[in-house]
Amino acid sequence: MEAITTTPKAQGTPYNRAHHRFTVIAASCVFLLIVAGALVTSNDAGLSVPDWPTSFGSLYRIPPLVGGVKFEHGHRMLAELIGLLTIGVAVWTQKVDQRRWMRVLGWSALGTVIAQGVLGGLTVLFYLPPAISTAHATLAQTFFCIMVSIAFFTSKSWVREPELVLSSLRPRLTSLSMWALGAVWMQLIMGAAFRHSGIRLLPHIIGATVVFCMVNWLAFATLKRHGNIPRLATPARNLLVLLAIQIALGLASYVTRVLWSRGVAAPLTSMVISTVAHVACGALVLVTTVILTIQIHRHMAEQEDPVLQRDIPGRTVRA
Repeated sequence: MEAITTTPKAQGTPYNRAHHRFTVIAASCVFLLIVAGALVTSNDAGLSVPDWPTSFGSLYRIPPLVGGVKFEHGHRMLAELIGLLTIGVAVWTQKVDQRRWMRVLGWSALGTVIAQGVLGGLTVLFYLPPAISTAHATLAQTFFCIMVSIAFFTSKSWVREPELVLSSLRPRLTSLSMWALGAVWMQLIMGAAFRHSGIRLLPHIIGATVVFCMVNWLAFATLKRHGNIPRLATPARNLLVLLAIQIALGLASYVTRVLWSRGVAAPLTSMVISTVAHVACGALVLVTTVILTIQIHRHMAEQEDPVLQRDIPGRTVRA
């Protein structure tokens, strides 16, 4: 593959290390919140605190953290911290980022976390209805993607000019990445619906088969065509590793939740560990697919587009 290199050019928004590190911390805390939410569901602790927005009638007192209360109230406390961090991300982004779309993304993150909190409260007030609980879990994954994207867009690697890769191969990676991302996101919805008793297991298994095919297709196509470009190859390899782990955790979740837990009064520790790990790994699969999709759309240029075939000052173009 022949490469034509020109002099790099700086982007309009300078790299702000403090802002970037803060967004990384916030995104990491959102991942912990997803784990905390999975612990609530896996331990059947959703109604351990029966009121909202108060906890046992108080807005500030910490109740005795025993039984399911430690999972449910701990989840709420972490959610409040995430809300404060998201306010910080949104406001800081308005102050230091010159990109209008990034400022919009910051406010979008704040709006999403508010909606997430409302959905979490409704699950309690309406006694865990499957539709609202599924929406709450799905929005959590979406919020995680938004926060990771903000952290990625503020990174030093993003501020540098991208390397364009001209490609006429079909299917286009830009299209294939969107199909794979849609499949993963729909699968997480079905997984959340199954965990909250909204659907049976079969649709989730069918979705897992579709995701397995689409993600492998995307990752191997990326590695085969552009394995020498780290910004594309690294997330593709990570995606394959995470997918293998997710399949193993899915099988473990089925064995411990469906087979071993029949007739058991309380959730088994093995079931809690496997299902929580399955949810957490699913979030990582989704966000890695998002990062790969972003990288593909940033770095890929189709040869059919005469505008992108011209020399682009300040960028590396591979043909």
